[in-house]
Amino acid sequence: MRRSLLWFKHDLRLDDHPALIAAASSERMLPVYVLDPKLLQQGQLGARALGVHRARFLLESLLALDGALRARGSHLLVVQGQPEHILPLLAERLDISEVVTHEEIAPQALSEIARLRAKLGQVPLRLVPGHGLLQASELPCPVEQLPAVYRDFCAVMEERLVVFQPLAAPERLPAIPEAAVELLMPPPTLSHLGLGEPIHIADSAFPFSGGEAAAQGRLRDYLWDSQGVRQYASARDSLIGTEYSSKLSPWLANGCLSVRRVVADLRRHEAQYGRNESTQELWRAVLWREFFRWTLVRRGEALFQAGGLKATQQAPTAVDERFLQWTQGRTGMPLVDACMRELAATGFISKRGRQVVASYLVNELRQDWRHGAAWFEEHLLDYEAASNWGNWAYLTGIACDPVRSQTLNPLLQARRFDPEAAYVSLWLSELRALPVAMRHTPFVLSHLQLNALNYPRLEHVPESWQPYLPGAAA
Repeated sequence: MRRSLLWFKHDLRLDDHPALIAAASSERMLPVYVLDPKLLQQGQLGARALGVHRARFLLESLLALDGALRARGSHLLVVQGQPEHILPLLAERLDISEVVTHEEIAPQALSEIARLRAKLGQVPLRLVPGHGLLQASELPCPVEQLPAVYRDFCAVMEERLVVFQPLAAPERLPAIPEAAVELLMPPPTLSHLGLGEPIHIADSAFPFSGGEAAAQGRLRDYLWDSQGVRQYASARDSLIGTEYSSKLSPWLANGCLSVRRVVADLRRHEAQYGRNESTQELWRAVLWREFFRWTLVRRGEALFQAGGLKATQQAPTAVDERFLQWTQGRTGMPLVDACMRELAATGFISKRGRQVVASYLVNELRQDWRHGAAWFEEHLLDYEAASNWGNWAYLTGIACDPVRSQTLNPLLQARRFDPEAAYVSLWLSELRALPVAMRHTPFVLSHLQLNALNYPRLEHVPESWQPYLPGAAA
């Protein structure tokens, strides 16, 4: 009797799941998720790989996955430990014929795969393509010849029309091995992991739950019910609310939603309602994600180094009290502080907010970008290695783009994207007593006034901010 162990990682769904389809041809199949406690420990750059918001979303996704498997005659076994130790033990105990999982591209994940293969011995490890939008065979050119600049990457990708046909979820699945029944237990809670339950924030831009059903519901609403996608281009730089962007990224990052399903539905939407600037912009956002995936495939460990993909370019390497102030949302620059407090409180901030805080950390505070990327890794619900580290390298000016070396003026960004200080007022309660016109520039107040507000003083105001200070146009 052929028995497959299906190893779930960041692919927590049944829809369009090539590894699931491959394993489901067995007589018996055991779906397994291994939660490594090392992810909850502090890493070399000071942050954990899995913070409370990411952990909450992950556990919700696992519960939803288990429910979907049970509805099809299967179960999900969640085990704490390291995959290279846990999976070989299960394979031996349950007489597993093969371990099936999706391919990986990040160096750390590839090392984990190699360790597991060595420990499995005679049990084959079958790797199935399935995380990205495209497989290598579907690319318009060999991986090594893909353009290193996003603009050129887009041009090459759009020369070739790809029709995406996601795989439907099976209606029934093989039963788990009989001996595995006694191993089943509910997934751990946040308390079991030593994490506190995060406080619900009513103003969160991402108040949604983890899991495939929630992901499919959001996709259906954004493309079909509310058709919010048709305003994406004009709304995507907003800072408040649930509708300024698709909000699909956390589900994509955890694999609760297939990127191929997103694009297939987007193409159906365009066929029915017409293509517009907004649907094109969402497609380009998908390509931006795909660009960094293939950049990681091509460049590997270089993406995580201090010098980034431009090893000859000097990037700041300092880490001092200013980095701690940045993480706490206590820099004295209100827009930056508001974004960082939203991130800490909810696990999510807008694309515009991410760009502002990253640029500020690197260009104004002159801190090591890798520590910022690691902080995002711990906190962001939609953390993905390629996108996170690729975007940080891009904004730091050490990615592939030869013309990218841009400092975002945070005060200009504040005036442009938060003109009434609504966003700053939402997250910085200590500034609400100030007149609206002063909430972006409390650093012009006296020490005494700032102390009364309990807000930190910004000691240095760059010359480039002068045109956007109160009264500058008078």
